[in-house]
Amino acid sequence: MSATDSIAELRGAVDAAARALRNGERTEPAPTLDRPPKPELGDYSSNAAMLLAGPLGDNPRAVAARLQDELERSLGESGSLDRIEVAGPGFVNLFLSDAWYRRALGALLAAGENLGPGPTEEPERILVEFVSANPTGPLHVGGGRHAAYGDVLVRLLEAVGHEVEREFYVNDFGGQVGRFADSIAARMAGENPPEDGYEGDYVIGLAEQLAAEGVDPADREGLGLRGIELMLAEVRTTLTRFGVVEFDTWFHERDLYDRGEVEQALADLDERGHTYRSDDALWLRTTAFGDDKDRVLIRSNGEPTYLTADVAYHWDKLQRGFDRLVDVLGADHHGYVPRIRAAIEALGADPSRFEAEIMSLVHIVEGGERTQMSKRSGDFVSLDELLDDIGVDATRWFMLWRGIETTVDLDLELARSQSSENPVYYVQYAHARIASILRKAGAAAEDAATGPGDAAPAAALEPSEKALIKRLLEFPDEVRQSAARRAPHRICAYSTAVAADFHAFYRDCQVVGAEGEGVERARLGLCLAAKRTIAGSLGLLGISAPERM
Repeated sequence: MSATDSIAELRGAVDAAARALRNGERTEPAPTLDRPPKPELGDYSSNAAMLLAGPLGDNPRAVAARLQDELERSLGESGSLDRIEVAGPGFVNLFLSDAWYRRALGALLAAGENLGPGPTEEPERILVEFVSANPTGPLHVGGGRHAAYGDVLVRLLEAVGHEVEREFYVNDFGGQVGRFADSIAARMAGENPPEDGYEGDYVIGLAEQLAAEGVDPADREGLGLRGIELMLAEVRTTLTRFGVVEFDTWFHERDLYDRGEVEQALADLDERGHTYRSDDALWLRTTAFGDDKDRVLIRSNGEPTYLTADVAYHWDKLQRGFDRLVDVLGADHHGYVPRIRAAIEALGADPSRFEAEIMSLVHIVEGGERTQMSKRSGDFVSLDELLDDIGVDATRWFMLWRGIETTVDLDLELARSQSSENPVYYVQYAHARIASILRKAGAAAEDAATGPGDAAPAAALEPSEKALIKRLLEFPDEVRQSAARRAPHRICAYSTAVAADFHAFYRDCQVVGAEGEGVERARLGLCLAAKRTIAGSLGLLGISAPERM
């Protein structure tokens, strides 16, 4: 029995009991199987009776009593059941036997490091485009949140069986490149950047390097492109340091124009009848696809808008045959989403294939005050500076532990602290403590890794042992839910819960030298399963699982 089967056995029994009452007909929606809010309400609880009451024409508690009989027969035969109680309006509460828990722990140990979910039945080929910071300066902490989120989202999607590619979109065409070049040229001449230029000290460093390379400041295009090349090299180094897996593609906006893809995309839209001219400008009729107004593609002066390159870029993505396009975007991109979705539909593709994950802001907090950030003015905290201060693990955790719709106030004092108040330290410490226990146990820990053995331990399981086993069994579903909901923060919350349940177990239960036949072995096995689960959770987050702290 695999770790997943431990829960699947219970779900299957509830489903089978429900079908039996309906002469084989399946109940829709499927009955739930959840952990009740209080341990005294059972190990797991189902709403099956309330779903069946209508179809069966009976009250939920009466239906629950019939379900109880069915479940006692099926689960009782396997020795999994201690008892069943009917509660409240008709909840069926399952109290499981120690034998079920020991089998579940054995399945966890047998799975080894492979504790995650099985592959999805409908795998997709997915392109996740993330970070995509303007290449006119160092990566700041806001880009760091995009990097952490996108990197972990890809890890989660791959963990459930999707084929995923990572892409960084380089905005190296248009007015910002000219302003960047003008700023570098001004610094090369010993002058301040223009009013709309980039004032950060990093521009001075670029100017010095480009002067040493002999780049002509009058060659604004060459100056801008070489400056971007240098900044991208720095961004790559920062992302590698941050633990972000290398991108499959660094896609340059300039290539859209050089390869003629902008013209191809516009021609495609024109052939489909979705563009028109008005006031000497070229418009995309996005209102036909739900947008609140039509959008300009080419201005009356012949210059393309930002939307033009974005449409061409997503046209290129569609040509590459991905089933799903996921863009990780900044907080100022809410209005962008309906336009791109409309453009995708105008290009003849299913707009539901496009997803936009809008990231809220990050504020660095120290001494109760926020630090403002602006790449152009130079008044910002770079991701490298943050990594120098609090390290990779803390930075990734605090970028990930809140849902993307929530602004992150990253408290440097908390992130630096080595205490249980610091959540990443708390989780990592649980892993290190387990490693210490296993080292102390020596050969006994190695024996426990093979499973609980044939003989059942003499002592009954403690409540905290059961609570920890139940938590560990939730890992595959947490990974599935985190991937499906695009919610890496769930893994942060889950790993914290595992650490808390482990600390409670260790407080209540002696491990090394525990009295009673087989008790030490079983508890060492539980420690090992918890250690593997914490390491797996932290691994998905790109955070280390230290053996010593």
